[in-house]
Amino acid sequence: MRYLRQSVLPGWGAGGQARLTRSRVLLVGLGGLGSIASLYLAAAGIGTLVINDFDTVDETNLHRQLLYGERDVGQSKTEVARTRLLALNSGIRVEALPQRLTAPELEDEVRRADLVLDTTDHYPTRYDINRLCVRHRRRLVGGSCIGYGGQLLAFDFRQVSAPCYACLYPEEMAEDPMRCGTNGVSGPVTGVLGSLAAQAVLDLLIDRDSPWPGFLWRWDARTGGLRAGRLSRDPACPVCRTVGSRARVEGSRA
Repeated sequence: MRYLRQSVLPGWGAGGQARLTRSRVLLVGLGGLGSIASLYLAAAGIGTLVINDFDTVDETNLHRQLLYGERDVGQSKTEVARTRLLALNSGIRVEALPQRLTAPELEDEVRRADLVLDTTDHYPTRYDINRLCVRHRRRLVGGSCIGYGGQLLAFDFRQVSAPCYACLYPEEMAEDPMRCGTNGVSGPVTGVLGSLAAQAVLDLLIDRDSPWPGFLWRWDARTGGLRAGRLSRDPACPVCRTVGSRARVEGSRA
């Protein structure tokens, strides 16, 4: 009965719910997007949710990271999150990884996962996760926010022709990401993108025919517009080299 309202949805059903129950998701980053997405994933009945963040709760997090409260300031994000997520749904398994993962540890966690949700703001980690997901053919959803907007990408590397994050953003062109501390971020924006990320994860796990993979999705709170541009593969990409063209936004749709 707990999952009745979602399992009756077209394309979901009892089979989709069973797939969620058997799924293992690695979530890296428990900030604005990750904290919101984790709530929806736990509530939806993901069988095993592995959460990784080496940071502690800061007072400046509280306007957007709704997993945490004032009493949690100074506490480990993963430990607080694990307690809250299990309080929301005691029928799932939540594994907390409160340390910065070494390269072998990260690869082991990616290999064991069915899907990875990357909500970090650290470029080297993003590239490492992308590379490992390509290597092990794992599905990947990634999101980020700054100011009044954000973006979402989803990749299904079970498809041999799928582009990857490095196709769109070559590593040699990467710049330090804009930080919330200096550029600011609206709390509801992280909520919107975190919710979109959670929906993309669920759709990929239940194998519902969905629009997420292979698109760059951008949402702007100032206009209320959600736009998507199709990505194509870069034949020179060192991560997923193949026939194709450099990933770019070829067109957009509202």
